[in-house]
Amino acid sequence: MAEDGPMEDYPTEIEENLNDFESSLGSVQNMVQTLVSVSRSDSLLKMDPLDRAKLDLMSAYTLNSMFWMYLVTQGVNPKDHAIKQELERIRTYMNKIKEITDRRKAARLDKDAASRFVRNALWDAEDKKRKDTAEHPKRGKHIRFS
Repeated sequence: MAEDGPMEDYPTEIEENLNDFESSLGSVQNMVQTLVSVSRSDSLLKMDPLDRAKLDLMSAYTLNSMFWMYLVTQGVNPKDHAIKQELERIRTYMNKIKEITDRRKAARLDKDAASRFVRNALWDAEDKKRKDTAEHPKRGKHIRFS
């Protein structure tokens, strides 16, 4: 048996889950290597403050999530650990960033255009008469041809 490789310590029912986990871990490792290969200061200079905040929050959330998984693998209940409060704190900041982003995307009111729409939508009979007579001074007068 020693020649066959290391002895498997897990039930065969979870082999598919472990294979999925291993492939996911590989993709995470590739993403981390990509992030590490790029100079952080160069990438931060190209970002606006909101994008920098998003990147920092994503990094903090990812690291804390990985620590959560580490605690689970060590047999520690993460729900009783301080990591739960830290993840909640990061989530509140993520929600604040989302609100700011949504506010930026929201339609803005052009006050001048709105006042023109309202002014033109309201019809006043006196204004209409004055405007008609100013534009067509002979309108409303009968001319007789003999």
